[in-house]
Amino acid sequence: MTPRDTLADGLTRARERTLRLVDLDDAELRRQYDPLMSPLVWDLAHIGWQEELWLLRDADLARPGLLASDVERLYDAFQNPRAKRADLPLLPPTDARGYCRTVRNKVLDRLDALPEDALTEDDADFTFALAVSHEHQHNETMLQAINLRSGAPLLGTGTPLPAGRPGLAGTSVRVPGGPFVLGVDAVTEPHSLDNERPAHTVDVPAFRIGRVPVTNGEWQQFVDDGGYRRPQWWSEPGWAHRERVGLSAPQFWNGDGTRTRFGHVEEIPADEPVQHVTFFEAEAYARWAGARLPSEFEWEKACAWDPATGRRRRYPWGSSAPTAHLANLGGDALRPAPVGAYPAGASAYGAEQMLGDVWEWTTSSLRPWPGFTPMLYEQYSQPFFDGAGSGDYRVLRGGSWAVGADILRPSFRNWDHPIRRQIFSGVRLAWSDDESEDQEGGS
Repeated sequence: MTPRDTLADGLTRARERTLRLVDLDDAELRRQYDPLMSPLVWDLAHIGWQEELWLLRDADLARPGLLASDVERLYDAFQNPRAKRADLPLLPPTDARGYCRTVRNKVLDRLDALPEDALTEDDADFTFALAVSHEHQHNETMLQAINLRSGAPLLGTGTPLPAGRPGLAGTSVRVPGGPFVLGVDAVTEPHSLDNERPAHTVDVPAFRIGRVPVTNGEWQQFVDDGGYRRPQWWSEPGWAHRERVGLSAPQFWNGDGTRTRFGHVEEIPADEPVQHVTFFEAEAYARWAGARLPSEFEWEKACAWDPATGRRRRYPWGSSAPTAHLANLGGDALRPAPVGAYPAGASAYGAEQMLGDVWEWTTSSLRPWPGFTPMLYEQYSQPFFDGAGSGDYRVLRGGSWAVGADILRPSFRNWDHPIRRQIFSGVRLAWSDDESEDQEGGS
């Protein structure tokens, strides 16, 4: 396909996914399932407003838009905290759908009118891709909201996934020390976001990293051993948070061997990556397991670096685009795949399931790479660097089963407060090399 066709296809597929998620009655779309999340109708109109601002108004708020100024202000995420959005005079669902449809038709007309060389020479290609990425990210947020909802299920139990392979839980692979290229550039990854750039060389000491994410079965051992009752495994702020909110297991575990997932009560699969844990829980589990969490430098090297060629791979497995044979992405499964489900998706070091399934907490705070330059959407990264604004943010890597397959890269950086766990977050362990001679696995 031409670059124009690729962008049009990406826009269309993201919108189809959005419309499936909001194919609900008006009362449901207006409902706020939890103060942490927006009503779905807010996300819907916000997607349209952000697309209009970037693609029809060149990010210039001074240019008149399709909505009155007092209405469009309702969809500015920085002016309206999530907990307050249900109280705003939001567009009715029918109007929100119509607004998104009008914006999209104008966007496609603009895309059709652009000369082919303008898609790359004027960075228009990046701007259209940014709108696709933004919509997919809100689709994941909407799934988080639906998962928090009480009442009869709105969604099914998800599409089938490949079987896992036994014996992988608890094993690790070795990543030798030495330099590697962290991050990417616009030339190699033109759709990468500002906090992923620029590429630069860093030196990382040798370490080991989990071959697969930590499973529910492993986490149950932590619970059974009193992990949530013993402060020795927890950091001081982690234990304070655990006591304050009464953490005793991952979110949505029911205490009887079952969990509630999108309204469905089911047995907890022992071989599935654990999800819905805070950074503090991940940190405590790692300490209990005689390990630690990886830094994002370590995580990205284990995921993307190929020591045989001395170069980055575009994906852990190589250059081919993600498929259902390589990773669990796109949201249809509604859950992580069993560990060992994607042997063909392994990195050069043998680490598996590094893209998809669960976001993985790292020890790293969100900071800019040297030479950082903000992109068109200047508020995407900068307000969150080094804990700016409302506290420390920890970086998560790897994406979850809910991430759109065409927006994820090994360099993609997510972040959240260390107390958050409505996100599809999990854990991959790491060990400094001098601490891990007895670990299983290898590369």
